[in-house]
Amino acid sequence: MTERPTTHWRRGVAEEAAELATGTLDPDCACMAELFPEGLLLETDAVLDTFEAELTAVAGGGDAQIFAVVERVVRALNSVNEAHDEGAFETDERERLCAYIDEALTEQGVDVAALTARHGLDRYAVTDQWRDW
Repeated sequence: MTERPTTHWRRGVAEEAAELATGTLDPDCACMAELFPEGLLLETDAVLDTFEAELTAVAGGGDAQIFAVVERVVRALNSVNEAHDEGAFETDERERLCAYIDEALTEQGVDVAALTARHGLDRYAVTDQWRDW
């Protein structure tokens, strides 16, 4: 499966912690642990666990099943964002999450461009109708 955004974020937190420990980063410039607290990462991973399981279960299914899985993951991520005062997913995080959803669909054999075109959507708008983050 494609790399989760949370894996990237955890790597950034670890790299920053290492730089702080060696004194190569000024503590005033550190922000990764604040941007990506462990609770946020765990909540996001739980949502992505469910998404991956549901996506595998509907692989080869119809458009309605695929869109239902996308809707559920997006709404669950909305809830995570709300629980973190609407600040969990900024521009870079939103882009990573949307790319992850697209790549995960593609890995399960979904032709995202064709799926969205059949419904009058741009490929990169597959999450838009439910996304608050």
